[in-house]
Amino acid sequence: MILYNTLGQKKMEFVPHSGKKVNMYTCGPTVYHFAHIGNLRTYIMEDVLERYLRYDGYDVTRVMNITDVGHLTSDADTGNDKMVEGAKREHKTVMEIAKFYTDAFFSDCAKLNIKTPDVVEPATNCIDDFIKMVSTLIDKGYAYLSGGNVYFDTSKLDNYYVFGNMNADDLEVGVRDDVDHDENKRNKTDFVLWFTKSKFEDQALKWDSPWGVGYPGWHIECSAISIKHSGEYLDIHCGGVDNAFPHHTNEIAQSEAYLGHKWCNYWFHVLHLNDARGKMSKSKGDFLTVSLLEEKGYNPLVYRMFCLQSHYRKPLTFSYESLDNTAKAYDKLIKRISALSNEGEIQTDLAKEFEGSFKSALDNDLNTSLGLTAVYDVLKADLNDATKLYLIEKFDKVLCLNLISADESTEQNLDREIEELIAKRQEARANKDWATADAIRDELAARHIKLIDTPEGIKWEIQE
Repeated sequence: MILYNTLGQKKMEFVPHSGKKVNMYTCGPTVYHFAHIGNLRTYIMEDVLERYLRYDGYDVTRVMNITDVGHLTSDADTGNDKMVEGAKREHKTVMEIAKFYTDAFFSDCAKLNIKTPDVVEPATNCIDDFIKMVSTLIDKGYAYLSGGNVYFDTSKLDNYYVFGNMNADDLEVGVRDDVDHDENKRNKTDFVLWFTKSKFEDQALKWDSPWGVGYPGWHIECSAISIKHSGEYLDIHCGGVDNAFPHHTNEIAQSEAYLGHKWCNYWFHVLHLNDARGKMSKSKGDFLTVSLLEEKGYNPLVYRMFCLQSHYRKPLTFSYESLDNTAKAYDKLIKRISALSNEGEIQTDLAKEFEGSFKSALDNDLNTSLGLTAVYDVLKADLNDATKLYLIEKFDKVLCLNLISADESTEQNLDREIEELIAKRQEARANKDWATADAIRDELAARHIKLIDTPEGIKWEIQE
């Protein structure tokens, strides 16, 4: 498989650190508001990447954080905390806000067929891990205390700007709006690892630390959570392109200073979703959500198909006219597939050619547009219906557009998938991994799966 690697800015063969085992990390949501469909474009493309790696025989473990503390609105790492702002806006506690919007996020993911990562870890679960990492960076001389805060010293690095000369629009920090000067910094690119002092005094969540009562900076979260669950070597790190600088740049700086060696080999960045006004952003006050699309009568999977029609490294412009065209194409595609019968023997030799075309498309930097074309090529081909259904069902393990209506085989696959989710939830509960257990519960609920406790164990049923 060939992937474009932002670290090096070129296409490279994907070679994991340990054979067919892939450690994958996804930057998770900051749960202070609903995810807009621009955010969700990134998660859709990350989901396709994970599904294709599994399809191609890799053993993937994907980890994702939940930012429920410490995400600020300033490049100076001061300014207001988004979680605190959300709590004030809705007259709730920060943890009530985090719980509500975490549940909403996974509900949206389920509607879009975005698989729940193997590990979901809220930042508030990992305070000890953050403190340990910050302490080590101080001991190694990569961090310093100033004005009550602990900063990472970027002057200690040979090359801070590891992603090179990226497009200025891509480097615009979509997650942070204001840029303030911080008098405590030795260098303008230094960033906060741990706060005890800031420009506001109403931070709701604080913890004891060697440097005083405070809370972690945003960047330390992903590094510590990834290392905690994936070890010292990460194969691929994913996120929106607006996270490349400064967030991912800072992750690399602190992770490699902490570990003493290269940390992550491949960086997978998804470009922005734009509308008529430019890049979608929560800061504009009004933004499109999955629920809003549903209210307007759109199947969420139409939006997934809309995203798959474009390459992840190209900006995608949203309009209702474009979404309407995709909805028509999706409906026609489903009707054509539903008209196929499942009679006859699968033409295995002929099928291999089409499987090769699909694989070639996804192997070439995850070209989902050509992957969709492979589905249409199957429908047009001189193949019997059984072979067409066999191929489309295989391809849909990656595209995940629910292309085949529920017949006996897909019902069996669904049953098996649900049983696996329930087993994973039970394991998470046994390990007191409440975040993963809750995420799986929310995914099942979004799919209208009701869990029932019985003397024989957990049973389930689908609620209409």
